Amino acid sequence: MPRVPRLLNAGESTVYHVMSRTALDGFPLGDIEKDFLLKLLKSLSKLYFVDVLGFAIMGNHFHFLVRMIPDNHFSDEEILQRIKTFYGKKRMVTESQIPEFRTKLSSLSELMKDLKQTFTRHYNKEKKRFGFFWGQRFKSLIVEEGETLINCLAYIDLNPVRAGLVERPEDYRWNTLGYLMQTNNKEGFLSLNFGLHSEENMTIEGRIKWYRQFVYEIGTLPSEKGKSIDQAVLQTEQNKGFQITRTDRFKYRTRYFTDSGVIGSRAFVARQYDIFEDYFNSRRPKKPVPIEGLDGCFSLKQLALKGQGS
Repeated sequence: MPRVPRLLNAGESTVYHVMSRTALDGFPLGDIEKDFLLKLLKSLSKLYFVDVLGFAIMGNHFHFLVRMIPDNHFSDEEILQRIKTFYGKKRMVTESQIPEFRTKLSSLSELMKDLKQTFTRHYNKEKKRFGFFWGQRFKSLIVEEGETLINCLAYIDLNPVRAGLVERPEDYRWNTLGYLMQTNNKEGFLSLNFGLHSEENMTIEGRIKWYRQFVYEIGTLPSEKGKSIDQAVLQTEQNKGFQITRTDRFKYRTRYFTDSGVIGSRAFVARQYDIFEDYFNSRRPKKPVPIEGLDGCFSLKQLALKGQGS
């Protein structure tokens, strides 16, 4: 059965939740490997037309939340500068090659190809081995900006808590909150533009504080995915009397953040389906499906409760 083409918006700024799992047994991504993969993502984010919104690098897989930006947002001079900064003098680019780079640097597929192939070469060299490191092609879904994006980012940041690796999400070095808290967003690597109307009057520090509070509210909820943030930790980290106000919002099936194809408001999901309708082998047109427990959020697919992925 042929693979369904990947849902990619080439002509507009689009947020994607990107996931990929290793083909090796166990947890081959140790501290050193996680550091290298994060360093590689940071490096490629200076070359490609991408905003990195968040990430979680686990022992056998990763989650990235990225915003791909269309190439028409960049001048020829900006493109040449990016290439020069990334490759140095070893890569000479002529004017006739700029259109080719425009296509490449705005492509999520090219970004993931560069990242995964470069990591595999590095890993194989260090381990003195040959062969594949990553499993099947990366998985991605389109995420609407705003409330949906924040919920997806919280899901990503809570991966190490759910896995029982840490009590607090920022105690983990290789996720969004850990990076923000431990490096103060060094070199502005992570974008803090979540697409929320309330962001307009927030300082950078205010956004981080607000997002951290949101993650703690979500993280204390019971989860079928694994462990939750302990209530005692919540009380220690938050002001006295802090109330969980988003309980009903996050008690839903987390597979929608990995397997739903498109997630967002009814209008957003319907518009994306109109764009990619020819990609689906369905007799009847697909309609946005409301996600239980997340008011105003819809999916392109109706998912079963069991078999949730991380």
